[in-house]
Amino acid sequence: QVQLVESGGGLVQAGESLRLSCAASGRTFSNDAMAWFRQAPGKEREFVSSISANSALKNYADSVKGRFTISRDYAKNTLYLQMNSLKPEDTAVYYCASRISRVAKYQESEYDYWGQGTQVTVSS
Repeated sequence: QVQLVESGGGLVQAGESLRLSCAASGRTFSNDAMAWFRQAPGKEREFVSSISANSALKNYADSVKGRFTISRDYAKNTLYLQMNSLKPEDTAVYYCASRISRVAKYQESEYDYWGQGTQVTVSS
């Protein structure tokens, strides 16, 4: 059974940092591109960041570029999102996703497996 389980969310103040984790199991995720998406209250789910299967290519939404860093640990089968200088507009449920392809995409429809999400709340 394929599972993606996010953790690391919480309530922080503006300017602080959080690191999200996504533990993957049930398949060989080292061959998959992976990504983070987020959904704020009343808004559509949006792309945050992606990473190719070999970690050579990383992409970020303009809104998080320079503040967030995506990475993966192949030995632990875990995806990370380091979030620094958090802003109230980063408040959302954050989801990790994997794609049965080595190439990452921006569109959520391109991803095959999803986690349940973890809440990030940034107070001003």
